[in-house]
Amino acid sequence: MLCLAVSSSAEALIGDTRAVLLSTLSTCSGSLADQAVLFWVIKMTIELQMLGWATALGFVYVFVAIGFATWQRGLKWNTGNRDDALQPLGKYAQRADRASRNFLETFPFFAAATLAVVVADQTGTQTALGAGIYLIARVIYLPIYIAGIPYLRTLVYILSIWGILQMLEAILY
Repeated sequence: MLCLAVSSSAEALIGDTRAVLLSTLSTCSGSLADQAVLFWVIKMTIELQMLGWATALGFVYVFVAIGFATWQRGLKWNTGNRDDALQPLGKYAQRADRASRNFLETFPFFAAATLAVVVADQTGTQTALGAGIYLIARVIYLPIYIAGIPYLRTLVYILSIWGILQMLEAILY
């Protein structure tokens, strides 16, 4: 037996997600497994919006790195099988590639922290600020890395990690 909650009021669904689910669980009969198949309402939070933008930014990082490599190696390399030995990339293409890999190293932690904060219903000013700082830092990190500004690049990287840590603090403490 599957128990689905149907609310007569849109306000109940827009309001506190946890309260809606708990009240639905208390009125449903059936096994715990049946109750676990309940629909889940997640409101679009600032943190989820930042996750969406960070995902789009990840594509920018990858495409910028591919663009620099293609600019240097040519369209034939990009569309080919790449079986031949590769010529080394120039400094800007190497920087774009390293920046892309760096983004891919931090993004899973940001995504996990964002999803954990939202699912645990621990969103707030601190987590919104953390998500926003992560995104802004990652936006400015790419051009700083490609331009080769070493100390500023490190500072911006640390700032992005600090944003993730702000989100984790909301979950862990």
